[in-house]
Amino acid sequence: MTAISSRSRRIFIFVIAVLLAFEGMAVLVNSVKAQAQPTPSDDEVNAVASQIYCPVCENVTLDVCTTTACVQWRELIREKLAAGQTPAQIKAYFAVQYGQQVLAVPPRVGLNWLLYVFPPLIFLGALVLTVRFLHLHGTAEDPAQGSVLQTIPNHSRDSHD
Repeated sequence: MTAISSRSRRIFIFVIAVLLAFEGMAVLVNSVKAQAQPTPSDDEVNAVASQIYCPVCENVTLDVCTTTACVQWRELIREKLAAGQTPAQIKAYFAVQYGQQVLAVPPRVGLNWLLYVFPPLIFLGALVLTVRFLHLHGTAEDPAQGSVLQTIPNHSRDSHD
């Protein structure tokens, strides 16, 4: 019976050693990947920052804002890009933290879709009304027809000459 338990003990120790080796390799690979990821450039950061308005300033995007808060938010964007987050995830983070008004382009959900639908509809409606107006009122009659001169009889015009 001791032979079985000693054999089981060796197998158990071997399995634990293999698992620890794999764990060590995973940690090593992750640290190499973290070191290999380049820091996002200013252009990459500004590409995302240009799509987000400063929550403090009025109508100023983060890429051109010079306040200390905006500099910190650009650094936060840099950190999130370095961590592997996408621009969409970063914009979603800012929208959750500061509200959807910080997004330069509002998402097409809820009532925001009206911002994308109404301008073309208003343009088309104005175009249709203009064409109809010009078609109905734009057909000018012969200027001589119905004029005051034509309604005066010829004999009365001749008598004054």
